[in-house]
Amino acid sequence: MEFYILLVSFFIIALIYSSVGFGGGSSYLALLAQPFFLLLPDVIRPTALLCNIIVVTGGTLVFYKQGKVDWKEIWPFLIASVPLALVGGLWKLDKHPFFILLSVTLLVASFLLWIQPEKMNRQGESLKRLEAKIALGGAIGFLSGLVSIGGGIFLSPILHLMNWSEAKKISALASVFILVNSISGLAGQWARGGLHFEIVFILPLLVSVFLGGQIGSRLGAIKFNPIYIKRITALLIFVAALNILKDHL
Repeated sequence: MEFYILLVSFFIIALIYSSVGFGGGSSYLALLAQPFFLLLPDVIRPTALLCNIIVVTGGTLVFYKQGKVDWKEIWPFLIASVPLALVGGLWKLDKHPFFILLSVTLLVASFLLWIQPEKMNRQGESLKRLEAKIALGGAIGFLSGLVSIGGGIFLSPILHLMNWSEAKKISALASVFILVNSISGLAGQWARGGLHFEIVFILPLLVSVFLGGQIGSRLGAIKFNPIYIKRITALLIFVAALNILKDHL
């Protein structure tokens, strides 16, 4: 019964997150880390990253076909994030520190999602500097590899708050960012000592998020109001984070 709950939940998460350019890593982690599933970090981390990769691959292709992926604007965010995501994936985290760090990360993510503005009024001056883009991407990349969260849930709200560009271009950047950093973080985990999961456990989850992601990435903001989606998501992540934190403090 618990596994069927995971399957349905992962489908819904992938559908909703992909509609706003995310992979859903934060919610996969929040769900997998709930105490009643009794899963270890070595299973949780690669599962979340693989699901991320499946979902945002479709979203990235959709944004690319729409002409929203501008490599001249995107590369500064990736140049430091990819190697640092690899370093984060290489980092071995024991069970207790992992769940504490995950809880804090989810709490911060829920705050950033909630305060994201509805409208953009001006171009963000502070993010015109190349050094700022590289530093921001690198910091989030390292965290994404360490916690296996993808990073888009941090990058996208920050870019919206700083009015970096139009909403569609931010979603496109978030999709590419999540994709490359999820691959890099997964590579780091593999290089550290292999990936720990059973194919009978993860394959149905991958199929579930693939179906949800294909539907969500094509619906996008045409059907869903992204602000409402992000605020509902923020509340759910906040509650899940508190439940994880309560069990591991």
